[in-house]
Amino acid sequence: MDVKTNYKMLENSAVKAEITIPKEEIEKEYNNLINEYCKTVQIKGFRRGKVPPQVLIRKFGPSLLDETAEKVIEKSITEILENAEKKPISYGTPKVNAEGKLELGKDFSFDIEYDTYPELEIGDYKGIEIEELTTSILKADIDRELKTLQDQNSLVMEKKNPVVAKDDIVTIDYSEIDEKGSEIPNTKREGFVFQVGTGYNLYKIDDDIVGMKKDEERVIKKVYPSDFETKELADKTVNLKVKVINVKEKQIPKIDDELAQDISDKYKTLDDLKKDIKKNIKESADTMIKNDKVGKILEKIVANSKIPVPKSMIDYDLASRWKNFVAQFRADEASVLKILEADGKTKENILEEWKPASEKGLKEALVIRELIEKEKIKVSDEEADEEIKTEAEK
Repeated sequence: MDVKTNYKMLENSAVKAEITIPKEEIEKEYNNLINEYCKTVQIKGFRRGKVPPQVLIRKFGPSLLDETAEKVIEKSITEILENAEKKPISYGTPKVNAEGKLELGKDFSFDIEYDTYPELEIGDYKGIEIEELTTSILKADIDRELKTLQDQNSLVMEKKNPVVAKDDIVTIDYSEIDEKGSEIPNTKREGFVFQVGTGYNLYKIDDDIVGMKKDEERVIKKVYPSDFETKELADKTVNLKVKVINVKEKQIPKIDDELAQDISDKYKTLDDLKKDIKKNIKESADTMIKNDKVGKILEKIVANSKIPVPKSMIDYDLASRWKNFVAQFRADEASVLKILEADGKTKENILEEWKPASEKGLKEALVIRELIEKEKIKVSDEEADEEIKTEAEK
């Protein structure tokens, strides 16, 4: 299709293409459309394929012009984007602005806006000096890992003397009650399980149930401060009826050769396990140091560079972050929005909070890709795209 195009660069690597389709191309498309309909349309009083063009035009004139406009826009956009020097990136869809109505005998103009891959002005990145982290592995680090493994290999058993103590795993029923002792609707919970001392319960009643026996029921009065972490309970006094249903305790193994052998057949002694723990800690520390070093270098390069981040890239990244955020709740989006609303927040608030981190991550990812090209580092497009995604999501 013979079209005239004028390109303009906008902010943040956006391109505006001003397109004019000559009247001859419009007439050709219009006539093709009419001929196609004349062969297939069926109108009362005419056989299929025998409808005169003038009858079709008289009956469907405005609709035919609208459809012609759609077709010439679609065809011209496809052709223009395929041949454009600044091609669109895949993060967004080109926006079409067609304010005028298509008329026969006249040229038809419209414009499209789309994001293209940004042109980066990378600052000096050689000889950058940074402060590098150093680490040392202490006995306390190994002991901490041993304690974790000890806990992971513990057995949870019914407690012979079922009196609640710290670190026990308890099952309780509870509900809020009013001054008359009546249950307050929508506060009842049955079969709630948690470990005493972890604080993993809404009302923070760990200390209050210590000493209760299995099947014992008690009313606990809780007074919450104005800055309590759960806003629904802040500055409130709550009477909570609690019944202990079950009490279990952890049987924790000794930290010895037997524990090491239970963890893996490759360990014969506790010393073997400790050596492996030390090796894993060192590898993790080395990775942390490397990542910190790369992060500091990237931060300095970004600060000394001009990196226009396309809006569609940021929008795509924020949409991905939101999807992951919702997935963490194991609930649908409507439920998550209700939770946010109860906390005085909206989806828009959250996305706006995330925007600086998103832009920072994308800038760092774009720098990485640019340096790969400058330094002629061999890496596949898929690996480069994956790196952009990884950096952007940090």
